[in-house]
Amino acid sequence: MSSAPVKLKIYAEMLEKELERLMPKEECLQSEIFEACRYSLLEGGKRLRPFFCMTFFELCGGKAEDALSFAAGIEMIQSYSLIHDDLPCMDDSDYRRGKLSNHKVYGYSTAVLAGDALLNRAFEVFTSPMEGIKPLDQLAAANVMGTASGVYGMVGGQVIDLALENRQCTAEELEKMVSLKTGALIAGSCKSGCCLAGASLEKAEAAYNFGMAVGLAFQIRDDMLDLVGSSEQVGKPMGSDAENNKNTYASVYGLEKCEQLVKELTDKALESASVFGEEGKAVLSEIALWLINRTY
Repeated sequence: MSSAPVKLKIYAEMLEKELERLMPKEECLQSEIFEACRYSLLEGGKRLRPFFCMTFFELCGGKAEDALSFAAGIEMIQSYSLIHDDLPCMDDSDYRRGKLSNHKVYGYSTAVLAGDALLNRAFEVFTSPMEGIKPLDQLAAANVMGTASGVYGMVGGQVIDLALENRQCTAEELEKMVSLKTGALIAGSCKSGCCLAGASLEKAEAAYNFGMAVGLAFQIRDDMLDLVGSSEQVGKPMGSDAENNKNTYASVYGLEKCEQLVKELTDKALESASVFGEEGKAVLSEIALWLINRTY
């Protein structure tokens, strides 16, 4: 498999420094919450959603660095969601990215609060003054992320996921669940970058459609890796979806059909990318093709 795109690595390095700045170590009575937040926030990951925000901001005429803080806020939302997703009342996962889940280290209560703290910190960041970005554009982008992470997005998808446990879902229910739980945050990250740059509605919607298609393809690939991937590469035990009676694309469609769906969704994403010109489409094609061929 090819290595991650160079631009993804560069932006990830920039993001690590910004996350350190925005979530520093604190010596205070509530220092444990800072430790718990940092434990999950600063432990790598693909940093895919911030990358999309910064990339679309740049494709719409901005400088990627100017969107860095906003992108860091997006990663805080992603990190909070993973902490809560691993809790015993959700997926009950002991490991994340090859190490113990937050609640296994800090306990159930602190893990819940760490997730809450990261979500609140994200919107503190979203609404703080940002050089080079107009306040109304920033507000529009924050609104996009609020919707993408709430009841009409990620949280709504998680509720559907829990409701579908222990019964076979329909294809329509599965697509709705994944579109909200995974697709919405990726699509929102793409669209928020356009909003921050004050881009046209056409570009903002094209970015959202790209992100939704990529998000679905990304999740289908994850579902496949749960069956055929390596625990060492993926960072968690394989087969956990089946063990937890989760409805996934792999369980509903099988691996062969999943391969076909991933290709169709990637083609759909690249159609949307054409709005951003040949250079933009090349950048977006590289990341989209890497995502569907990854092994972790």
